[in-house]
Amino acid sequence: MVRIFWTDESKKWLREIYEYISLDNEKIAKKVISEIVKKTEILKTFSEIGHKLQDFPNRNIRMLLYGNYRIVYLIKLNSDIDILGVYHGALDLKKHLKVIE
Repeated sequence: MVRIFWTDESKKWLREIYEYISLDNEKIAKKVISEIVKKTEILKTFSEIGHKLQDFPNRNIRMLLYGNYRIVYLIKLNSDIDILGVYHGALDLKKHLKVIE
C-alpha cells in the first residue's frame, strides 16, 4: 500500500495556513487543514491523479487542487508519496517549492 509522508516543509506551510485563517476564525482554520489532509488520502489509491508539473521533467512531481491551494507531491520510486508543500494559488511555485532530492 502507498504511504503518504508530510515533509517538514509541507508541515510548515500547513501551520502558516492555519495561523493565517485562524486570525479570523479558528474553527474554519481547523476545517481547512483537515480537508487538505483528507484530500491527499485519494493518493493512496490514485497516486497519479494530480497534474504533472512540467518544471521538473526528471521527477514525478504532481499537484492536487483544494480551493485556492495547490498540494504538491512527489511520487517516489517505491510508490510512496512525499507531500512537498501546500501553496496558495497566487504564489509562484518555482520560487517557493523546495524539491527534495
